[in-house]
Amino acid sequence: MPNPYFKFKQFTVFHDRCAMKVGTDGVLLGAWAQVDTAKRVLDIGTGTGLIALMVAQRSAACVVGTDIDGEAVEQAMENVNASPWKNRICICRKDVMQMNGEEYGSFDVIVSNPPYFVEEVRCPDERRDTARHTGNLTFGNLLTAVEKLLTEDGVFSVIIPADAGDFFISLAAEKHLYIQRKTLVHTKPGAEPKRVLLAFGRKICAYDTEHLVVELDRHVYSKDYIELTKDFYLNM
Repeated sequence: MPNPYFKFKQFTVFHDRCAMKVGTDGVLLGAWAQVDTAKRVLDIGTGTGLIALMVAQRSAACVVGTDIDGEAVEQAMENVNASPWKNRICICRKDVMQMNGEEYGSFDVIVSNPPYFVEEVRCPDERRDTARHTGNLTFGNLLTAVEKLLTEDGVFSVIIPADAGDFFISLAAEKHLYIQRKTLVHTKPGAEPKRVLLAFGRKICAYDTEHLVVELDRHVYSKDYIELTKDFYLNM
C-alpha cells in the first residue's frame, strides 16, 4: 500500500485523499518560484497544499490556496493546520475563474502547477482526470485569471510540459504577461527536457534559458537539484 503521506524537513503532506499526489513537479515549482519578498501569494490548484506550504516556509507572505476538489481542499486544510504556518495560509474551495480583485484583492506572486494533459484518452478516475486534464482549467483560462489578479509588479510562476512552453509563452503575451525566467528540466543528462519552469510579469525584459538536470543516475541527484531542494527533502 502506498504511503499516505510525504514527510519534508519542516512539514508533512498527507495526500491519500487527493487525486494528485506529492510529486517532483510541485516540489520544483515550490522551490524555484521567487517568493522571498512576496506579501500575498495565490496558489492556483493547490491540491495537497504542498506548494502553499513551501512558499510559506520560504517567505513571510500570506498565502491563499484554491482548488475545486472538495476532498483535496479538506486534506490541504489539515496539512496546513498541522504546519508551523497555519496562521499565514488560507485554503479555500474556489474556482479561480470566479475570483475577482474586488473581493480577494491582488497578489504580488501567483504560482500554479496546472492540469496539462489534453489528449482524448481520459482517466477512469473522475477526480484524477479533473486534476490532470486541462478541460476544467485551460491554459487560456488560467492566464486570464492571472492577468486579473496579479499586481502591476507581480510575478506569475508555473510548471508545464516542456513541449507546451512556447505555446504558453505566446498565449501569455496575448494577456500582456511576458516571460522573465525560463528553466528547462531534464530528468537526466542528455535527455530531452520533460518540464519547463516559467515566470511572467507585466513588463517585457530580456531573459536567459537555464537548464536543470534532476538525476545523474538513478537516485543520484545533481548538485543543482540538491541545492534547489535541500531545504525541503529529508535526505538532501
